[in-house]
Amino acid sequence: MLACQRDLFEMPRHVCYLNSASYSPLPLKTQEAGRAAVLRKATPWTLDAAFANTQHERARTAAARLIDSDPADIALIPSVSYGVATAAKIVTIPRGARVLVLENDHSSPVLEWQTRAEAQGFAIETVRQPDDGDWTAAVLAAIERSGAPPVALASISSVHWSDGGLIDLEKVAAALRRQGALFLVDATHGVGVLTMDVTRLDPDFVIFPTYKWLLGPYGRAFLYIAKRHQGGIPLEQTAFGRRDVRAENAVYFSDLSYVADARRFDMGERDHFISMEMAAIGMEMMAEWGAAAIVQRLAMLTERIADGARDLGVSVPERQLRAPHILSLGFKDGMPAGLVEGLATESVYVASRLGRLRISPHVFNDETDCDRFVAALARRLRE
Repeated sequence: MLACQRDLFEMPRHVCYLNSASYSPLPLKTQEAGRAAVLRKATPWTLDAAFANTQHERARTAAARLIDSDPADIALIPSVSYGVATAAKIVTIPRGARVLVLENDHSSPVLEWQTRAEAQGFAIETVRQPDDGDWTAAVLAAIERSGAPPVALASISSVHWSDGGLIDLEKVAAALRRQGALFLVDATHGVGVLTMDVTRLDPDFVIFPTYKWLLGPYGRAFLYIAKRHQGGIPLEQTAFGRRDVRAENAVYFSDLSYVADARRFDMGERDHFISMEMAAIGMEMMAEWGAAAIVQRLAMLTERIADGARDLGVSVPERQLRAPHILSLGFKDGMPAGLVEGLATESVYVASRLGRLRISPHVFNDETDCDRFVAALARRLRE
């Protein structure tokens, strides 16, 4: 099993941080790179002409490695919502068709389609949160619902951010293919921890940021675009998205045709001297550990917490229905007021999400953290 990696982080022993689904801390190596990058930006005359492109391709390659993609299929973007807006500009949803979203899913894979639905004449169908916690079965039932208008697109998270519900992407992708529908995956809570092979899965779009599970900075994200969609028009019009618009040319607008791959969809002002390298480092660390080893460790930690929590009278989702790295606890009479804040006074950090208590350990956590959380929760519930 992968050993605890706490020594690679600036995390005092008294801190019990179980909230990586909100923000992960930065590894020491990434912090050092960030400090060096600030100094580099302070002295731009020291930059080699090829420096920016080297950073872009390092990050693009690191992102592609996590999902078994060709780097040429990855665009550099600032956020998941940017990626969804890009996808919405590329594809056309037929009038009268359905777009499937999850109830209480994060805003990013939902709001773009809600904004476009009335003007473009398609319907948003919300897959309700299942009482039994089986999101996969609920999504499949919605796709295959008899007598319903055709499904054009499912725009869903691979792991529900609020309850940690796990969706079987392969089953959903197969059902959508049978309907001739598109598949957009917000993999914010999946990539890096859960194995993803886009060659086998064949989604249309996969989007993920670095600031949570990928141990990176805020404002860096990546968009996988299937080759069949790479002829679309980007959200932004940039020089580097065109074949030959270069400042060093005698004629600036020499060739306005787009570059052939997903690089045409890179965000404007992509030369993030500070954060691009930081993002690459976190992704490279995750890839070196490997998803299988990470899942094994994090599943052990969440199950240890689940075992302790069951004795406290809280509800725990079935193991096979939840992501291995997120545990969401329910309370029969609602979450006690001030519970999260009270735990924080003991340097135990978790999150409140839609009336549930969300616990999300990472590679820097160990069994001591788990036991400490359970003990602190027990004290707070007795009070």
